[in-house]
Amino acid sequence: MTDLNFIRKISNLNSVQPNYKVKKENNFKELLNEKIENEVVFSKHANERIAQRNINVSSQVTEKLKEANLQAKDKGLKNVLVMVDNLAFIINTKSNKVITAVNNEDLKENIFTNIDGAVIK
Repeated sequence: MTDLNFIRKISNLNSVQPNYKVKKENNFKELLNEKIENEVVFSKHANERIAQRNINVSSQVTEKLKEANLQAKDKGLKNVLVMVDNLAFIINTKSNKVITAVNNEDLKENIFTNIDGAVIK
């Protein structure tokens, strides 16, 4: 094999590998973005209300909020009231953000405005 043929083979191998890596990275990025896209986050205001009202936001509650957010998005809702185990949360589905949280004691005689739907979990 001549030196020129050897160099061509090596350059062909080098050109194939980056494409494989890019595909692999793109798949990872897509999966990561999909995972992040579906996660709900808590606004500063919501975190303050959770602390003030001694609300326990367990992983089960967070999972139910995530499910409710996806259901509401599928229906085209933008600001939704989500009821989970005698707790109320308002979620903005566009930003996947919990805007506020209310416990059982503060639910009485409370009026929720600027919502376009509700999900009961």
